[in-house]
Amino acid sequence: MNILFISDVYFPRINGVSTSIKTFRDRFTQAGHRVVLIAPDYGNNGDDDNDIIRIPSRRIIFDHEDRLMCKDAIKQRASDLKQIKFDLVHIQTPFIAHTMGVYLSRLLNIPRLETYHTFFEEYFYHYIPLVPKKLLRHLARRFTSKQCNNIHHIITPSSAMQDILKSYGVTTAITVLPTGIDTEQFSNGNGARFREKHNIRQDRPVLTHIGRVAHEKNIDFLIKMLTHVWQEIPDILLLIAGEGPAVNKLKRLSVRLGLKDNVLFVGYQDRLTELNDCYSCGDAFVFASRTETQGLVLLESMSLGIPVVSTAIMGTRDILGAGMGALVADEHERQFAIKVIKLLNNEILRKRLGAEGRQYVQAWSADTMAFHMLDLYQTLCKPSETQTEHTVIQPLYTTSATQD
Repeated sequence: MNILFISDVYFPRINGVSTSIKTFRDRFTQAGHRVVLIAPDYGNNGDDDNDIIRIPSRRIIFDHEDRLMCKDAIKQRASDLKQIKFDLVHIQTPFIAHTMGVYLSRLLNIPRLETYHTFFEEYFYHYIPLVPKKLLRHLARRFTSKQCNNIHHIITPSSAMQDILKSYGVTTAITVLPTGIDTEQFSNGNGARFREKHNIRQDRPVLTHIGRVAHEKNIDFLIKMLTHVWQEIPDILLLIAGEGPAVNKLKRLSVRLGLKDNVLFVGYQDRLTELNDCYSCGDAFVFASRTETQGLVLLESMSLGIPVVSTAIMGTRDILGAGMGALVADEHERQFAIKVIKLLNNEILRKRLGAEGRQYVQAWSADTMAFHMLDLYQTLCKPSETQTEHTVIQPLYTTSATQD
């Protein structure tokens, strides 16, 4: 198959969408399919292959990490794209990528599907603070339902996101299909080496949080929770790995709560050389995001045998529902801290959850998810005399769909 991806974000911009695109794209190309990706030009894009088309882009006022692609530059590529004879277009984000993905779908006369990665209702107000939260939620819901109902098929990475889209009035067929992880990549790490590099005592109890350091990730809750853990375990360390707009705010919070020596920010960790060591240096991985549509970091931690303490909100419910490799906590500082203390003080429990997690994560492999996605692609591309632009096609792995 010839597959066209289009996205408003990709590496070097680091987030779950970029990771998902690369994970699926790598497996599709390994299976002999061609995947052309249209993505923003960041100026320093790294080692792109010949099938990544970088589009001139400008900065966004309220979010300096992201870029806004030029529509005309994408249209100028249309004649070249026609020569490839794509089977379908897979839209990855709902901004310029959505608009131009729909445009290219119609121009090339191919099906279009979209993965809805982000829970925008709980996202926008962190970056547009002058607009009332209630109004932003209303606009996000209308924006989302209108876009989703202009697509032939929707992918969500979790059942929670599927339920939200249905509650908005989305009638397009929806398939729940997570990204999955490369279990071979996340098979071993050297935590002792990471501790030595960052001058962390080898026997010091460490909690890790890895991911984008953004307001919607609820990391401030984890720092406040740490005050309760500190009362029982004074040398506790919360290691926060990642970069993002909330770093300075969280550093100030740590100082204000008297935790300057108990919270360590180590920045971005390279996925190929440092990330596994970072995960492995922790005695437990902690997570409390309210907006996660999947929660790949939980799976990555489990794959390395590191037990998890996390809230089960939004997409993390699907991962944590089996009760394997993790302790589930409410979003209550003291109650969450009790679970953390219990885990840190019980080596047998840590080892049992670590072993459970390694086994459990095998069911979430990226190879399995890529197989299901290709099966869905094949279903969408089946010719039908009655198919129109607004036909809803029901694939083999659909968990919920409504026919027009």
